[in-house]
Amino acid sequence: MRMRPTLSWTPTEELSPGTTDLEPVAEALSSGGVLVLSGAGISTESGIPDYRGEGGSLSRHTPMTYQDFIAEAQARRRYWARSHLGWRTFGSARPNAGHRAVASFERHGLLSGVITQNVDGLHQAAGSEEVVELHGSLDRVVCLSCGTLSPRRDLARRLEEANEGFAPVAATINPDGDADLTDEQVGDFRVVPCTVCGGILKPDVVFFGEAVPAERVENCRSLVRQASTLLVLGSSLTVMSGLRFVRQAAQAGQPVLIINRDPTRGDRHAVSRIALPLGAALTALAGRLGVHIDGGGGGTTG
Repeated sequence: MRMRPTLSWTPTEELSPGTTDLEPVAEALSSGGVLVLSGAGISTESGIPDYRGEGGSLSRHTPMTYQDFIAEAQARRRYWARSHLGWRTFGSARPNAGHRAVASFERHGLLSGVITQNVDGLHQAAGSEEVVELHGSLDRVVCLSCGTLSPRRDLARRLEEANEGFAPVAATINPDGDADLTDEQVGDFRVVPCTVCGGILKPDVVFFGEAVPAERVENCRSLVRQASTLLVLGSSLTVMSGLRFVRQAAQAGQPVLIINRDPTRGDRHAVSRIALPLGAALTALAGRLGVHIDGGGGGTTG
Protein backbone atom coordinates (compact mmCIF):
# COMPACT_ATOMS: atom_id res chain seq x y z
CA MET A 1 0.00 0.00 0.00
CA ARG A 2 1.35 3.45 -0.89
CA MET A 3 0.97 6.53 1.24
CA ARG A 4 -1.14 8.83 -0.90
CA PRO A 5 0.44 12.22 -1.51
CA THR A 6 -2.62 14.01 -0.10
CA LEU A 7 -1.57 17.53 0.86
CA SER A 8 -4.94 18.90 1.94
CA TRP A 9 -8.33 17.77 3.11
CA THR A 10 -11.68 19.54 2.94
CA PRO A 11 -14.51 18.29 5.19
CA THR A 12 -17.52 17.00 3.27
CA GLU A 13 -19.73 17.16 6.35
CA GLU A 14 -20.24 19.55 9.22
CA LEU A 15 -17.87 18.67 12.05
CA SER A 16 -18.08 19.48 15.74
CA PRO A 17 -15.96 22.46 16.83
CA GLY A 18 -14.52 20.21 19.52
CA THR A 19 -14.65 20.32 23.29
CA THR A 20 -12.32 21.33 26.12
CA ASP A 21 -13.38 18.45 28.37
CA LEU A 22 -10.38 16.24 29.14
CA GLU A 23 -12.33 13.80 31.32
CA PRO A 24 -12.74 11.08 28.64
CA VAL A 25 -8.98 11.06 28.09
CA ALA A 26 -8.27 11.03 31.82
CA GLU A 27 -10.60 8.05 32.25
CA ALA A 28 -8.99 6.18 29.37
CA LEU A 29 -5.47 6.78 30.68
CA SER A 30 -6.38 5.80 34.22
CA SER A 31 -7.60 2.45 32.88
CA GLY A 32 -4.32 1.87 31.00
CA GLY A 33 -3.65 0.21 27.66
CA VAL A 34 -3.89 3.46 25.67
CA LEU A 35 -2.10 3.58 22.31
CA VAL A 36 -0.91 7.03 21.22
CA LEU A 37 -0.85 8.07 17.56
CA SER A 38 1.04 11.35 17.30
CA GLY A 39 1.46 13.84 14.48
CA ALA A 40 3.34 17.03 13.72
CA GLY A 41 1.17 19.07 16.08
CA ILE A 42 2.90 17.61 19.13
CA SER A 43 6.25 19.04 17.99
CA THR A 44 5.21 22.62 17.23
CA GLU A 45 6.05 23.70 20.78
CA SER A 46 9.61 22.46 20.11
CA GLY A 47 9.91 24.96 17.28
CA ILE A 48 9.07 22.55 14.45
CA PRO A 49 6.07 23.81 12.44
CA ASP A 50 3.26 21.47 11.49
CA TYR A 51 1.95 20.92 7.98
CA ARG A 52 -1.65 22.04 8.15
CA GLY A 53 -2.40 24.03 11.31
CA GLU A 54 -2.43 27.80 11.55
CA GLY A 55 0.69 28.93 9.73
CA GLY A 56 1.33 25.35 8.60
CA SER A 57 4.15 24.78 6.14
CA LEU A 58 1.93 23.47 3.32
CA SER A 59 0.72 27.02 2.75
CA ARG A 60 4.17 27.81 1.31
CA HIS A 61 6.02 24.49 0.91
CA THR A 62 5.41 21.32 -1.10
CA PRO A 63 7.22 18.33 0.46
CA MET A 64 9.52 16.23 -1.68
CA THR A 65 7.83 13.23 -3.30
CA TYR A 66 9.49 9.86 -3.68
CA GLN A 67 8.93 9.91 -7.43
CA ASP A 68 10.70 13.27 -7.91
CA PHE A 69 13.58 12.28 -5.65
CA ILE A 70 14.21 9.06 -7.59
CA ALA A 71 13.79 10.56 -11.03
CA GLU A 72 15.74 13.82 -10.94
CA ALA A 73 19.32 14.54 -9.90
CA GLN A 74 18.43 18.22 -9.59
CA ALA A 75 15.57 17.33 -7.21
CA ARG A 76 18.03 15.38 -5.06
CA ARG A 77 20.48 18.30 -5.09
CA ARG A 78 17.72 20.68 -4.06
CA TYR A 79 16.46 18.30 -1.36
CA TRP A 80 19.86 17.63 0.20
CA ALA A 81 20.87 21.29 0.19
CA ARG A 82 17.67 22.26 1.96
CA SER A 83 17.68 19.26 4.27
CA HIS A 84 21.35 19.73 5.17
CA LEU A 85 20.70 23.30 6.22
CA GLY A 86 17.48 22.33 8.01
CA TRP A 87 19.23 19.56 9.93
CA ARG A 88 21.38 22.11 11.76
CA THR A 89 18.22 23.45 13.41
CA PHE A 90 16.01 20.38 13.27
CA GLY A 91 18.63 18.11 14.80
CA SER A 92 18.98 20.35 17.84
CA ALA A 93 15.26 20.54 18.69
CA ARG A 94 14.35 19.52 22.24
CA PRO A 95 11.28 17.65 23.53
CA ASN A 96 8.51 19.84 24.88
CA ALA A 97 5.96 19.35 27.67
CA GLY A 98 3.77 17.21 25.41
CA HIS A 99 6.55 14.75 24.59
CA ARG A 100 7.60 14.60 28.24
CA ALA A 101 4.01 13.97 29.37
CA VAL A 102 3.67 11.05 26.92
CA ALA A 103 6.95 9.59 28.20
CA SER A 104 5.72 9.96 31.79
CA PHE A 105 2.43 8.22 30.98
CA GLU A 106 4.44 5.34 29.52
CA ARG A 107 6.66 5.09 32.60
CA HIS A 108 3.56 4.90 34.79
CA GLY A 109 2.16 2.02 32.74
CA LEU A 110 -0.75 3.95 31.26
CA LEU A 111 0.22 3.45 27.60
CA SER A 112 0.62 0.33 25.49
CA GLY A 113 2.86 2.19 23.05
CA VAL A 114 3.32 5.14 20.71
CA ILE A 115 2.95 5.27 16.93
CA THR A 116 4.37 8.53 15.63
CA GLN A 117 4.01 10.01 12.17
CA ASN A 118 6.87 12.38 13.02
CA VAL A 119 10.46 11.94 11.89
CA ASP A 120 12.06 14.14 14.56
CA GLY A 121 12.89 11.55 17.24
CA LEU A 122 11.54 13.79 20.01
CA HIS A 123 9.42 11.09 21.67
CA GLN A 124 12.53 8.99 22.23
CA ALA A 125 14.54 12.03 23.32
CA ALA A 126 11.89 12.66 25.97
CA GLY A 127 12.26 9.12 27.28
CA SER A 128 9.55 7.13 25.48
CA GLU A 129 10.75 3.60 24.69
CA GLU A 130 7.87 1.80 22.98
CA VAL A 131 7.81 3.98 19.86
CA VAL A 132 7.07 2.92 16.27
CA GLU A 133 8.31 5.51 13.77
CA LEU A 134 5.67 5.08 11.09
CA HIS A 135 7.45 7.34 8.63
CA GLY A 136 11.03 6.62 9.71
CA SER A 137 13.56 9.04 11.19
CA LEU A 138 15.72 11.83 9.82
CA ASP A 139 18.66 10.77 11.97
CA ARG A 140 19.32 7.79 9.67
CA VAL A 141 20.31 7.63 6.00
CA VAL A 142 19.76 4.67 3.66
CA CYS A 143 21.44 3.79 0.35
CA LEU A 144 18.86 3.03 -2.33
CA SER A 145 21.26 0.60 -4.07
CA CYS A 146 22.80 -1.54 -1.33
CA GLY A 147 20.47 -0.75 1.58
CA THR A 148 23.25 0.30 3.95
CA LEU A 149 22.01 2.38 6.90
CA SER A 150 24.26 5.07 8.35
CA PRO A 151 23.93 7.87 10.94
CA ARG A 152 22.78 11.26 9.67
CA ARG A 153 25.62 12.92 11.60
CA ASP A 154 28.13 11.11 9.34
CA LEU A 155 26.42 12.39 6.21
CA ALA A 156 26.21 15.89 7.69
CA ARG A 157 29.98 15.88 8.20
CA ARG A 158 30.61 14.70 4.61
CA LEU A 159 28.24 17.33 3.20
CA GLU A 160 29.98 20.03 5.25
CA GLU A 161 33.32 18.97 3.79
CA ALA A 162 31.96 18.85 0.22
CA ASN A 163 30.22 22.23 0.50
CA GLU A 164 32.59 24.40 2.51
CA GLY A 165 31.09 27.80 3.23
CA PHE A 166 27.50 26.76 2.41
CA ALA A 167 25.45 28.84 4.84
CA PRO A 168 22.43 30.48 3.20
CA VAL A 169 19.74 31.94 5.43
CA ALA A 170 16.54 29.87 5.29
CA ALA A 171 13.12 31.47 5.57
CA THR A 172 11.74 28.60 7.66
CA ILE A 173 12.32 24.99 8.69
CA ASN A 174 9.55 22.52 7.80
CA PRO A 175 8.22 19.40 9.62
CA ASP A 176 10.25 17.15 7.31
CA GLY A 177 13.47 18.96 8.23
CA ASP A 178 13.54 20.74 4.87
CA ALA A 179 14.60 24.40 4.88
CA ASP A 180 12.98 26.87 2.50
CA LEU A 181 15.67 27.90 0.00
CA THR A 182 15.51 29.40 -3.46
CA ASP A 183 17.18 27.74 -6.45
CA GLU A 184 19.78 30.52 -6.35
CA GLN A 185 20.59 29.67 -2.73
CA VAL A 186 20.87 25.96 -3.57
CA GLY A 187 23.31 26.83 -6.34
CA ASP A 188 25.72 24.03 -7.23
CA PHE A 189 25.42 22.22 -3.89
CA ARG A 190 27.34 18.93 -4.07
CA VAL A 191 25.53 15.70 -3.16
CA VAL A 192 27.72 12.86 -1.87
CA PRO A 193 27.17 9.15 -2.69
CA CYS A 194 27.06 6.02 -0.52
CA THR A 195 30.52 5.21 0.85
CA VAL A 196 29.90 1.47 0.34
CA CYS A 197 28.68 1.25 -3.26
CA GLY A 198 28.47 4.78 -4.62
CA GLY A 199 24.67 4.65 -4.76
CA ILE A 200 22.04 7.30 -4.11
CA LEU A 201 21.50 8.26 -0.47
CA LYS A 202 18.08 9.06 0.93
CA PRO A 203 16.96 9.91 4.47
CA ASP A 204 15.40 6.86 6.11
CA VAL A 205 11.96 8.43 6.00
CA VAL A 206 8.81 7.78 4.00
CA PHE A 207 8.38 10.54 1.43
CA PHE A 208 4.97 11.50 0.13
CA GLY A 209 4.00 8.91 -2.48
CA GLU A 210 6.29 6.23 -1.02
CA ALA A 211 5.21 2.93 0.51
CA VAL A 212 5.27 2.53 4.28
CA PRO A 213 6.97 -0.86 4.82
CA ALA A 214 4.32 -3.57 5.05
CA GLU A 215 5.79 -5.15 8.19
CA ARG A 216 5.71 -1.75 9.94
CA VAL A 217 2.08 -1.27 9.01
CA GLU A 218 1.18 -4.72 10.31
CA ASN A 219 3.05 -4.04 13.54
CA CYS A 220 0.96 -0.90 14.01
CA ARG A 221 -2.24 -2.76 13.21
CA SER A 222 -1.32 -5.32 15.86
CA LEU A 223 -0.74 -2.54 18.40
CA VAL A 224 -4.16 -1.08 17.58
CA ARG A 225 -5.83 -4.46 18.05
CA GLN A 226 -4.26 -4.86 21.49
CA ALA A 227 -5.04 -1.32 22.72
CA SER A 228 -7.92 -0.35 24.95
CA THR A 229 -8.17 3.13 23.39
CA LEU A 230 -6.53 4.98 20.51
CA LEU A 231 -5.46 8.50 21.51
CA VAL A 232 -4.54 10.79 18.60
CA LEU A 233 -2.27 13.72 19.50
CA GLY A 234 -1.65 16.58 17.10
CA SER A 235 -2.53 15.00 13.77
CA SER A 236 -4.98 16.21 11.13
CA LEU A 237 -5.15 12.58 9.91
CA THR A 238 -5.16 13.90 6.35
CA VAL A 239 -3.00 11.12 4.94
CA MET A 240 -4.17 7.53 4.95
CA SER A 241 -1.01 6.28 6.67
CA GLY A 242 -2.41 7.48 10.02
CA LEU A 243 -6.14 7.59 9.30
CA ARG A 244 -6.28 3.84 8.58
CA PHE A 245 -5.47 3.06 12.23
CA VAL A 246 -8.27 5.35 13.41
CA ARG A 247 -10.68 3.59 11.06
CA GLN A 248 -9.43 0.19 12.23
CA ALA A 249 -10.02 1.06 15.89
CA ALA A 250 -13.45 2.52 15.23
CA GLN A 251 -14.54 -0.48 13.18
CA ALA A 252 -13.47 -2.77 16.01
CA GLY A 253 -15.47 -0.77 18.54
CA GLN A 254 -12.41 0.64 20.30
CA PRO A 255 -12.77 4.24 21.53
CA VAL A 256 -10.88 6.87 19.55
CA LEU A 257 -10.03 10.14 21.31
CA ILE A 258 -8.36 13.08 19.56
CA ILE A 259 -6.57 16.09 21.00
CA ASN A 260 -6.07 18.55 18.15
CA ARG A 261 -7.00 22.21 17.97
CA ASP A 262 -8.41 21.96 14.43
CA PRO A 263 -10.93 19.51 12.93
CA THR A 264 -9.40 16.29 11.58
CA ARG A 265 -10.25 13.79 8.91
CA GLY A 266 -10.86 11.25 11.69
CA ASP A 267 -13.33 13.29 13.76
CA ARG A 268 -16.37 11.31 12.69
CA HIS A 269 -14.75 8.14 14.00
CA ALA A 270 -13.90 9.68 17.38
CA VAL A 271 -15.78 9.63 20.66
CA SER A 272 -14.46 13.12 21.30
CA ARG A 273 -12.06 15.70 19.90
CA ILE A 274 -10.53 18.01 22.46
CA ALA A 275 -9.61 21.37 20.91
CA LEU A 276 -6.78 22.42 23.22
CA PRO A 277 -3.03 23.08 22.87
CA LEU A 278 -1.25 19.77 23.38
CA GLY A 279 1.36 20.86 25.89
CA ALA A 280 -1.21 22.42 28.21
CA ALA A 281 -3.72 19.58 27.75
CA LEU A 282 -1.24 16.78 28.44
CA THR A 283 0.26 18.64 31.40
CA ALA A 284 -3.23 19.09 32.84
CA LEU A 285 -3.95 15.39 32.33
CA ALA A 286 -0.74 14.46 34.13
CA GLY A 287 -1.71 16.65 37.07
CA ARG A 288 -5.19 15.15 37.21
CA LEU A 289 -3.75 11.64 37.23
CA GLY A 290 -0.97 12.39 39.70
CA VAL A 291 1.75 11.68 37.13
CA HIS A 292 5.00 13.60 37.58
CA ILE A 293 6.47 14.97 34.35
CA ASP A 294 10.25 15.03 34.27
CA GLY A 295 11.55 18.47 33.38
CA GLY A 296 14.61 17.39 31.39
CA GLY A 297 14.96 17.48 27.64
CA GLY A 298 16.58 14.08 27.22
CA GLY A 299 19.01 15.13 24.49
CA THR A 300 18.73 15.91 20.82
CA THR A 301 17.64 14.08 17.73
CA GLY A 302 21.15 14.12 16.31
